[in-house]
Amino acid sequence: MSDIHPEVQAALDAARDLRHKIADLREKIDAIRARRPSPSGAVIPEVDAMGRLTDLYLAPGTVDRFESHELVAEIIAAIRESSADAGRQYELLMAQDPWGDASGASEPAVPEQVS
Repeated sequence: MSDIHPEVQAALDAARDLRHKIADLREKIDAIRARRPSPSGAVIPEVDAMGRLTDLYLAPGTVDRFESHELVAEIIAAIRESSADAGRQYELLMAQDPWGDASGASEPAVPEQVS
């Protein structure tokens, strides 16, 4: 017997839909990037949604222009600002009903055909 009980099929469909929603949310989170310049504008880090440094730009001559401790302060300040910005982006994303079903304002649920 190859017929699946309707309640089992509904559970399988719900699980599939949840997997798709999780994958979509993960893509949105992975796309978050923040690039906030240092106080002088000479340093621009790139930080992801988890606050990890993914890139760092130093304007030409920056290393020669600053003393060691000043350069460190520029880099740290820029990373902190970028991390805070990435955190705000993440919070905004999560506040937008990322699951798309709690507010009623999201896309209507359309049954998908099983491939």
